[in-house]
Amino acid sequence: MPALLSAVGLTKNYGSMVALRDVTVDVEPGTTGLLGANGAGKSTLMTLFLGITQPTSGKFSVLGEDGADVVHAHRLIGYSPEYECLPPNVSAVEFVTHMARVSGLPRTEARTRATDVLRHVGLDEERYRAMGTYSTGMKQRAKLAQAIVHDPQLVLLDEPTAGLDPAGRQEMLELISRTGHEFGISMLISSHLMGDIERTCDRIIVLEAGEVLEQGEVSGYTTDTETLVAEFDEGIDAVAALLEQRGIVCVIEGRALIIQDATADDLDVIRDVVVESGALLHRLAPRAHTLSDIFRRPVS
Repeated sequence: MPALLSAVGLTKNYGSMVALRDVTVDVEPGTTGLLGANGAGKSTLMTLFLGITQPTSGKFSVLGEDGADVVHAHRLIGYSPEYECLPPNVSAVEFVTHMARVSGLPRTEARTRATDVLRHVGLDEERYRAMGTYSTGMKQRAKLAQAIVHDPQLVLLDEPTAGLDPAGRQEMLELISRTGHEFGISMLISSHLMGDIERTCDRIIVLEAGEVLEQGEVSGYTTDTETLVAEFDEGIDAVAALLEQRGIVCVIEGRALIIQDATADDLDVIRDVVVESGALLHRLAPRAHTLSDIFRRPVS
């Protein structure tokens, strides 16, 4: 399938500051994570695709339309910005209805859609409250509701878990995943939190200092390694000592033993040592790569 968003050699300067440098990326159907530290260029790339700003050089397209002349495509995109954008004295149902009408929906349909999406995001009972009284989590849900109310093909979510505690983040990520699947909406999710991207996205674009560091399938960066992790409920010290006696080097990290470059023979030795020591083994598995490993790679 053709890319929903595409950029070739995209550069954006603000005076002497380079926000993006020679960025070439494709955002395909599905859920794509835009990962990078604060200031990496994530929001700048989103605003360029949205037509809010214009590039210094390079080309891009939005849903097949040339980025220099995007008209129809922007009606098929939803956007939830990172910054505070909700009018504090307006109720969620009024605001989301207004955003639906701005996107071209008739009054009655806009009201119906607003009610439906607010129920979907968990704000059904609070939809008539002024949004200035909302918690941070409720505001993030309201921003998601206005981004999807017009049934777009693609939604851009800029730091959708910002300001949330771990439980709130998990709930928001589950809501985003459910929204993508139930509504069939593709998503571009910007975040500086690698765990958020790993849990929600199929593909990833990594930005660092305005340049593309990596892009591809998330699964390609989270494969198993030859490092074994053995977690114990008790007896870890005895197991480590016996393994050292048998020539297997291991490192204790909390409740876990880390064995580098483990072989099939090592697995047999570990099994025998656990039985011999009487230790309580909780889990034994290969250590998986994580997205954080991308940033630990040596510069070539």
